[in-house]
Amino acid sequence: MTERPQFYRFHQGDRVLPFAASEYETRLAGLRQIMQDNGVEACVFTSMHNIAYYSGFLYCSFGRPYALVVTPGESVTISAGIDAAQPWRRCHGDAITYTDWQRDNYWRAILSVTGTGKVIGCEADHLTMLQSEKLTAFLRPTKGFDIAPATMQQRMRKSQAELDLIRHGAGVADVGGFAIREAVRIGAREIDVAMAGRDAMELEIAKRFPDAEYRDSWVWFQSGINTDGAHNPVTSRALQHGDILSLNTFPMISGYYTALERTMFMGAVDAASLRIWEANIAAHEYGMSLLVPGAVCSEVTAKINAFFEERQLLQYRTFGYGHSFGILSHYYGREAGLELREDIDTVLEPGMVISMEPMLTIPEGQPGAGGYREHDILFITEDGAEDITKYPYGPDFNVVA
Repeated sequence: MTERPQFYRFHQGDRVLPFAASEYETRLAGLRQIMQDNGVEACVFTSMHNIAYYSGFLYCSFGRPYALVVTPGESVTISAGIDAAQPWRRCHGDAITYTDWQRDNYWRAILSVTGTGKVIGCEADHLTMLQSEKLTAFLRPTKGFDIAPATMQQRMRKSQAELDLIRHGAGVADVGGFAIREAVRIGAREIDVAMAGRDAMELEIAKRFPDAEYRDSWVWFQSGINTDGAHNPVTSRALQHGDILSLNTFPMISGYYTALERTMFMGAVDAASLRIWEANIAAHEYGMSLLVPGAVCSEVTAKINAFFEERQLLQYRTFGYGHSFGILSHYYGREAGLELREDIDTVLEPGMVISMEPMLTIPEGQPGAGGYREHDILFITEDGAEDITKYPYGPDFNVVA
């Protein structure tokens, strides 16, 4: 009988990555400095966002575990056999494939890189209890270290290459927005409008990035009562005259998320709704003016809170006013240290990317009922901020006949 390996290397085809090799080497150098500063001898990353950030490979789990192991001299992705050589083609560094022939070959592959008795860095906010127990059993670390907070801090500060890609992403989001506006009409279903925006974005990504993988771009287009939540899924509700609408486009380029969000109205906007909409727009513009180097996230939040409170609208605010961008999606990632909330005291620095997205939700039965949200992406610069979102906001453009 043929002996079945626990793991092996399957490397074929040309390597294609979102960034140059030098970009990944710079990121790994930063990580290795973090490791050295904290006495960490090897890192075992398990999250999609950190594996993609340091290697370029964005895995599809489908119930299987994946990893990136980084030591002072190696960077190795650990992937399931079902993916064949695709992880190697899409990663920087080495790639090991583990087999299903024996349970826990995943950990045996990791062990082949780390060895035993090391100080191991892992992501405490991602590693499950089960996998944590297996890490201890197989790697027998002398000590564990939660590397996740430090890697988040590193990801929050974007390189020029990342800024360039994010700028493209914002442009693609705008393309989706214009396609949605063209598709909006009385009787159209939310799903019909959403598909028009998604298709336009995917075609635009393929045009701008012909060597990329195309996956995960989506649209949330909401109408009427469905606008009350920012993340409400698309339905088959048909648009009616006078509806409040919420346009949300989310292109995904090599794991990098961008977004465009706009309030719209179908055909006409009543006086009560216009008052709320204009107040939210004023908060949006005020908030963007506050996003400058040296600003503190919690202080920006307090100022916008005061703005709404003066207008007796603060009780209708539903979440924080903005967040960071980078390798994240609706099912992985988040740079929680860069959010516009009361409990975040991060100081804005050049190279950070953050949104301004105030939202007011007026309950059904009240004048102006619905969810109002505007969303722009801003680059923090040396002397201010650059708004890279170009799709217009406000009633002059977004009351759609």
